[in-house]
This record gives sequence, C-alpha cells and structure tokens, in this order.
Amino acid sequence: MKLDVKTCLRAGVTIFLLYLCIHYWPSVARMGSLLLSAAMPLLLGAVMAYLVNILMTFYEHRLFGRAASGAGLKLKRPLCMALAFATLLIIVVLLLVLVIPELVSCICVIAAGVPGVVADFTKWCEEQGILPETIADSLAQIDWKSRMTDIVKVLTAGVGSAANAIVNTVTSVVSGFVTFFMALIFSIYLLLGKEKLGRQLQKIMERYLRDGWNKKIRYVVGVVNDCFHRYIVGQCTEAVILGVLCMLGMLLIRLPYATMIGALIGFTALIPVAGAYIGAIVGAFMILTVSPVKALIFLVFIVILQQLEGNLIYPKVVGSSLGLPALWVLAAVTVGGGVLGIPGMLLGVPLSAAVYRLIRNDVYGTEEKAEKQEAE
Repeated sequence: MKLDVKTCLRAGVTIFLLYLCIHYWPSVARMGSLLLSAAMPLLLGAVMAYLVNILMTFYEHRLFGRAASGAGLKLKRPLCMALAFATLLIIVVLLLVLVIPELVSCICVIAAGVPGVVADFTKWCEEQGILPETIADSLAQIDWKSRMTDIVKVLTAGVGSAANAIVNTVTSVVSGFVTFFMALIFSIYLLLGKEKLGRQLQKIMERYLRDGWNKKIRYVVGVVNDCFHRYIVGQCTEAVILGVLCMLGMLLIRLPYATMIGALIGFTALIPVAGAYIGAIVGAFMILTVSPVKALIFLVFIVILQQLEGNLIYPKVVGSSLGLPALWVLAAVTVGGGVLGIPGMLLGVPLSAAVYRLIRNDVYGTEEKAEKQEAE
C-alpha cells in the first residue's frame, strides 16, 4: 500500500481519537448517553415510521395502484398514511376494550370468592384426613373476609403515603407522552417525504463514499430491510391465524371468554414462540373464575395449539417467508431472548435471517443461485 501524507494524517487522527475515547471513557459514555436520550424521539419516530410504512404502502398499492394521477396522486400519501395510523389505533383500542374490563372483573370475582374457596378446601381436606386437626382448626378460625379487608387497607395506606412516587410517576408519564408526540410528528414528516429523503441520502453516499462501499452498504441495507419487512408481515399473519384458531377452538369446545381470549392470544403471539404461553396464563386465570375444570381443559387445548403453531404454522409462515430454516428460527428466538429478553426475541429472527441470507449469497453467489442450490 502506498503511503502518502493524507493516509498518515488519517491514521494519526484515528489513533488520537481512539486514545481520547479510551482515556476519557466515563465522559465519553456520559456524552453518548446524553445524545441518545436527546435523540430518542427521533429514533422512536423512525421505528414508528418504518412500521406504519408497511401498512401505508399496502393501502397505496390496493387503493391507488400505479394509475393514480392528478388529484388522486396528491391525496394518495396523506390518505393512506391516515388510514394506516387509524388501523393501528383501532386494533389497539379493540384489544384494550376486549381484554382489560374482563380481566378486572375476573380479579374482582376471585377476590370475592377467596373466603368461600378456602373454607371449602379446608373442609374437604379435613374430611379426607389430609390436614391435622390442629391446622384445620386454625384455618377454620381465620376470618378470611376481614383478612382480605386488611390487605386492601394496607395497600390503600401504602398508596396514600407514596406521594413522591406518584409525582415521579406523573412526571414520567408526561415525559413519555411528550416523547411519543414528538416521535409521532417526526414519523409523519418521514412518511410524507420518504422518497426525497432517500434521494438525498443516496446523493450523500455517492459523494462521500467509494462506489464499491456504496454498493455494499446499499446491498446490506436492502437485505436487512427485506428481512424485517417479511418478518413483520409474517409475524402479524401468524398472530392472526393463531388468534382465530384459538377462538374457533374455544367456541367448539364451549369454553367461556372465547372472543376475548382469542384476541389476547393473537396479541401476545406477536412475541415469537413464547408469546402464546403468556396469553395462555392470563386466559386460564380468567376461565378459572368460571370453572376450574374448564380452565384445565383450556390449558390442555392451548398446549396442543401451541405445539401446532410452533412446529407447523410459525416455521412455515414466518420461517419460509424469511428463507430461514425452522432450526435457526428457534435458535434466534432462544439466543435473542436470553440476551435482550422480549426485544431480543422480536429482533433476533429478522437479524438472523439477514445474516443467513448474506452469508448464503456470498457462498453461492447471487440470490437466485443460492435458492436453486438450497432447493436441490
């Protein structure tokens, strides 16, 4: 490699900056944290715009296609963007209306029924000779209703003495609302001018990057974008399928809260693999207020449905749409969940799919050759 003044100067500046970062790492970390906090509305807005863009693009193709012109072309973007935001808002509102009121009523029913359940259980254990007489007598003498009242009073007193916590909570809520509002405004601007922003970014890359680096970056970004797009669409499709199957199965075997629990299972199924089990726990808790036997039947049903979803639906709908084998889908969910929890589960699959496709295309050549080679 030929050494010149520019190359030596760049190397010297790079080494000096690296030394400063290492020597003053606490200050650099604080500055990075401050910049990240300041840019959080912009980052959230970019993520929001990416997600809404998928639905907005769908509406643009379905409602206008490529034949839009004149007034239709001017209304295309704002109308489809409004429809996309309205669709997401309606979905969230429906989920909240279906799930939260019934969950609150179930908690109230369980709290009211605790004394009777404990008394019946104690009597049954005493008849079967399971509990010693001393323990049975002690349990029988407890006034469970007053105990529940005492618990409620303690919780109420704790809430009343937590003025500082309430102030902090209100402050956090207001700050979160402001952040969300700023992110929403930023996402709208991104969606309205995404083509112009794309052209500007492309011109900057062409001006300051070499052709080889420019092509490689665009190729990698294109693969990652395609994997995330396919994953989001496939995951939402899989969630809808699982929620509908759960609702139909519960209606078929006549379990209570079929519509509500089906919506809950579909919503939690957005979390890969483990999401349906989270919904199953809440659903079983709700059905328990009606009948313990039906709650047990529901758990057996959801385990069978989850096995069907994990072995057939998820690998076929999400895994095949990404071009990622079922084994690597499971591995990505496991490792991602172990590293970052639920966010890691959500990001692990599309990132693994992008890395898998990049390596596959590099090994076999073009994407068409890679697909033919794997098909053989």
